Amino acid sequence: MLPENKQVAIIGGGPGGLTLARLLQLQNVNVKVYERDLNKNARVQGSPLDLHDESGLAAIHKANLFEEFKNNFMPGADKTIILDENGTIFFSDHETNPEQDFGNEHFRPEIDRGVLRKILLESLSPETVVWNSHFISMEKQNEGWLLHFKNGSYAYADIVIGSDGANSKIRPYITDIKPYYSGITMLEGSIYESKKAAPYIDSLLNDGKIMAFGNTKNILMGQKGGGDLGFYASFKANENWAVTNELNYADKTQMLEWFKKDYPEWGSIWYELFENVSAPFIPRPIYCMPLDQTWETLPNVTIIGDAAHVMPPFAGEGANMAMLDALELSECLTSDQYNTVQEAISFYESNMRERASKAAQESLENGEKMHSKEALKTMLEFFNEH
Repeated sequence: MLPENKQVAIIGGGPGGLTLARLLQLQNVNVKVYERDLNKNARVQGSPLDLHDESGLAAIHKANLFEEFKNNFMPGADKTIILDENGTIFFSDHETNPEQDFGNEHFRPEIDRGVLRKILLESLSPETVVWNSHFISMEKQNEGWLLHFKNGSYAYADIVIGSDGANSKIRPYITDIKPYYSGITMLEGSIYESKKAAPYIDSLLNDGKIMAFGNTKNILMGQKGGGDLGFYASFKANENWAVTNELNYADKTQMLEWFKKDYPEWGSIWYELFENVSAPFIPRPIYCMPLDQTWETLPNVTIIGDAAHVMPPFAGEGANMAMLDALELSECLTSDQYNTVQEAISFYESNMRERASKAAQESLENGEKMHSKEALKTMLEFFNEH
């Protein structure tokens, strides 16, 4: 086996990095995950993830964690209603969508990010994750790499795998190619204990998802674990909108006034979101890697997940692609059919770029459809077909 007697370092402890660590440990590979969070409880988790049969769930199966997943997923969280800007409901599958239908290609079970992280962390050997390890740089040492971290510590690794997100610090060691702005910005808000804080919207949501379309703009939301609600105002904007708009993202009154001004055709039912947001809004300009990206494979460094192929969220493929990366890379590294680590990485990277490009293309196209004047009609046709 290629990684035998080698030390593997994974930079970043998101779904992709932790899945990869689990899969490699099942093959008795020496692996460490270097995560910049101070501890396992440090991160405020985002929206739930919907896992797909052929990618995220395939990795969960291979990691022998499917029963844990089934015991912890959020039944009914994939149920959807589609509305217009005034809150008129045009589509609902709450009566027809089964809460559990594993094996159906259209069933995409949702799980809270924090819960999935806990499942993956608890599956790893003790001390696998080295917390408070904010990667700064690395330099060649012997046949491997000496890794340097912000806290002054360092570590040696024979193989380095970047799973450190869209702003990856490992990626520049591999390629100069950078992501480009997709033209869409999403403004993220969270409401804690939404049944109390935003009762009307919470009842409308009914533990599922809401997609609202009107005049090239969207509001998208879903239930988080623990009774919280996450929502996004999604719209086309200049790339620098987030830093030039002079908004105070922590000022609810100002943000509600912004919504009234920038979403003028939208009804007052949505005001409840802005009046009861529990934390400052987070602007998220949406980026995508070039669809034709390529690079020369290095002997012992590669990347997975957003580090390799950040893409818009409009096909639900981001975390799924990251977990599929973990599955395929672990299989390549532990296979007997490659003569060198570089050959195994090269095969993985070639396949990864091809399938990620297709997923990114779908995400870009969906983003355009969802922010067009015909968005409501287009999305209704799509959901009714499925």
